[in-house]
Amino acid sequence: MRKVNFQELGTMPYQEAWDYQEKLFGENVAIKLAKRKAEVAGEVYGGPDTTDYLLYVEHPHVYTLGKSGHLENLLVDEQDLKDIDATFVPINRGGDITYHGYGQLVAYPIFDLEYYFTDIHKFLRYLEEAIILTLKDFDIQSGRIDGLTGVWLDYDDSDRARKICAMGIRCSRWITMHGLALNVNTDLSYFGHIVPCGIDDKAVTSMQAELGHEVSMDAVKERVKYHMAQLFSIAFAEVVV
Repeated sequence: MRKVNFQELGTMPYQEAWDYQEKLFGENVAIKLAKRKAEVAGEVYGGPDTTDYLLYVEHPHVYTLGKSGHLENLLVDEQDLKDIDATFVPINRGGDITYHGYGQLVAYPIFDLEYYFTDIHKFLRYLEEAIILTLKDFDIQSGRIDGLTGVWLDYDDSDRARKICAMGIRCSRWITMHGLALNVNTDLSYFGHIVPCGIDDKAVTSMQAELGHEVSMDAVKERVKYHMAQLFSIAFAEVVV
């Protein structure tokens, strides 16, 4: 069973959390490169092994645009962003534009997939499944839509389908970073300033909107951790930042 260091970052500006992810990601990639260098040289690698992490965080209002995204999907200008107390950050994950903010659970798994499976699509499906199972624990039925990454409600009805969890990752040397954003008690009005994930014909929702009451963030966090542990066959070790 692979050990994963779990860290609760609390509320943290997006850039600060990204820089921290990059640090952990870079350390793991450097280890993989050193291993490969030793292998090519016919030497025995005697350095440290990679370390897996799961980071939980909430971000102040921010819009992030993936490397394959389209800037026109941001529907506000610089002044508008100031007026709604939000920032805009272009980043290096896959996917288009999305929103992060208060009341949203953001989870960043920094995993060495060589200890699990070397399949990015399977990794995304496992992340989706952890959210689908978590939502089921709260009596919310959800699923997938072919060709669209993330987790959806009324996924079998194109007119009513609405996204509750967005995903986007980066992977190098089979080390992952970035991850998922689950709308728990999120202010959905902020999605009105973008074309979420570049999809203009689907709505966005939250657990609070679906259930009609505020949801315990702590309870949601624990269920996501539980299902990730089961799906990936991992054990979490809590680390204080």
